[in-house]
Amino acid sequence: MQAQIAVKNLAKTYHCRKLFYDLSFLVKNNTVFAVIGHNGVGKTTLLRVICNLVPATSGCVEITVGDRLLSAAERRAALGLVSPELELYGELSAFENLEFFSGVRGIVFNREKAREILEYVGLKGRGHDLVSTFSSGMMQRLKFAHALFHDPQILVLDEPASNMDGEGVALVREVIRHQRERGIVIMATNEQREASYADQTLSLA
Repeated sequence: MQAQIAVKNLAKTYHCRKLFYDLSFLVKNNTVFAVIGHNGVGKTTLLRVICNLVPATSGCVEITVGDRLLSAAERRAALGLVSPELELYGELSAFENLEFFSGVRGIVFNREKAREILEYVGLKGRGHDLVSTFSSGMMQRLKFAHALFHDPQILVLDEPASNMDGEGVALVREVIRHQRERGIVIMATNEQREASYADQTLSLA
């Protein structure tokens, strides 16, 4: 099914400070959309508003899949998020983290699928290891596994290659390429390399 994101006259103010205002744009299926700009201009906040994690001050975000306009609750099934703000549980294994987050989403956990997705993100054989033993790059890979586990139509990436080595950067590029074929990628980045993957770019100032 085709996905689409329509942002209409969106504004967000924190403590009387305008991060952005009157933003309007349309992102269609098979598109990589990059939000760029210096730190503090509101890139992460814009992604959080799109994901319905924080409310907009004014305006709206409409997400459709097929002919259906998704409710706020339905967005959770359509969206996958990789973000520095996503907290993993170090006292749990990689499998247990994926199982926990599946439960939060209301998804039936499938151990074989979890094994496949961990292998895809470069964590083959690490499913039973405690996340507290993971490097920062490995944790970022696990965040990708979490975001991709339910096959989302829309993938939202906040600084996706953070803490990644060369192989990790190649993984990010592959994930973006594959997701573009099946839906939408919305990405916030300061990296010129990542911005170069985009079909559309929004610069916040």
